[in-house]
Amino acid sequence: MKHEQVFWLAFSTIKGIGAVRFRKLLNFFGDLALAWGANKQDLISAGLTNNVADAVLEARKSLDLDSFIESLQKKDISFLTWNSPDYPQLLNEIAQPPPVLYYRGSITPMDDTAIAIVGTRNVTKYGKQITIDTATYLAGSGVTIVSGLARGVDGIAHRAALDAGGRTIAVLGSGVDVIYPPEHRKLASEIIENGAIVSDYPPGTKPDGINFPPRNRIISGLSSGTVVIEAGERSGALITAKFALDQGRDIYAVPGSVLSQMSKGTNQLIADGAQPMTNPAQITEALNIQRQVKRTTKESISLTKSEELILKVLGSESLHIDEICNRTSMGIEKLTADLTIMELKGFIERENGMEYRRVQHWDFN
Repeated sequence: MKHEQVFWLAFSTIKGIGAVRFRKLLNFFGDLALAWGANKQDLISAGLTNNVADAVLEARKSLDLDSFIESLQKKDISFLTWNSPDYPQLLNEIAQPPPVLYYRGSITPMDDTAIAIVGTRNVTKYGKQITIDTATYLAGSGVTIVSGLARGVDGIAHRAALDAGGRTIAVLGSGVDVIYPPEHRKLASEIIENGAIVSDYPPGTKPDGINFPPRNRIISGLSSGTVVIEAGERSGALITAKFALDQGRDIYAVPGSVLSQMSKGTNQLIADGAQPMTNPAQITEALNIQRQVKRTTKESISLTKSEELILKVLGSESLHIDEICNRTSMGIEKLTADLTIMELKGFIERENGMEYRRVQHWDFN
């Protein structure tokens, strides 16, 4: 590790020192090694407040840099700074990119083609299906999917990207060694193998409500555009859309029912000028990507003749198993087995006990 990089890490652990004050320190001292050893008056002259200058002096006494670096290595945590050649190109273009970006996994040139997918935690069946189809389509086209690992749309988008054989990046409102929500730990492990978990918060930082809105600027900053699937009127996804707008990035919103609380935010985005997304092919066209689908999704899964008959009978209706049995003239044991397999394949889903409905997917042709 280069000598000066150690001091980027040191300053990143101090609350109150973000992109603006990093820049002031660099402009005044020339490098952060000199800044770390400076006296209080020089730190104030560089542009730090009295309290933040005191925090630097306190950190200098309490922070064991050797132990800190050793802990990063033990946890397989890497980092990038503004002067790192591999710092993400898109993120570097925003007004205040994070001076230090911690990550687990890998960040590659492939991630320069990225789209954020965000939305509500209280996702509806409609929103879930749109999220799966959008992330599957884009990941299969070589687009990295960026989101926040939250419950709902975020987690579904990451999962679909991985299932499609693509890359995905999760941006946390905590340290990269503190996975939140805890039920997404397994998902996070898979993301690390096929993308990255990233954060500008130092390792060990606990998830705190005030951390999440600022991290949304990184979600949009890593991406050429942001897709909002479902969002209520006060959804955090709308904060990400606002950051995307400020960063000059494209905003796509999926239209929803005017009666749905979960579509009030997205419908308002469209009214305010966001692009209504009715097919993810709009995004690949905007990015000038020639789609080369990885045949790992439902479109490559074949159906037996009896399964095709069931799908035809279902049409757009939701039918009880007894009615499906009557319309197909199939034995109940055979029908039950086929329905179970088709549900696993993702062609149908069960609702209201023993009723089944066909899962609708976008026609991507």
